[in-house]
Amino acid sequence: MSGLGAKHERQPGIRARAKVRPKAQLTLPEEIRRALHVGEGDELEFAVHADGTITVRGYVSVPSDQAWFFTRDGLAGMQQADDEAAAGTGEVHGSAEAMFTHLQTLGAADSDGDF
Repeated sequence: MSGLGAKHERQPGIRARAKVRPKAQLTLPEEIRRALHVGEGDELEFAVHADGTITVRGYVSVPSDQAWFFTRDGLAGMQQADDEAAAGTGEVHGSAEAMFTHLQTLGAADSDGDF
């Protein structure tokens, strides 16, 4: 494709091939596994786009009792904690027990004692 009206196509940084084996199985080449940050037992997500392009990405299932972390509030709280740590501010506790006592105090203030 060339000329003013040509569609710009991105060239991949990594190319690799794999042969489909019986039962539609294949082994991902090492460089692809590294690029996807996946290993044995991890999942992949495939998406087929209207132009015929297929994308693949590593996919991590999150246990339901940990899903709160990936909410907008959970991620914002983690960013706040990272910012405070980088700035040298925030609470530092000498033990896990002291930290949980502090958290219970905060929870009691937020929920009128329903923590």
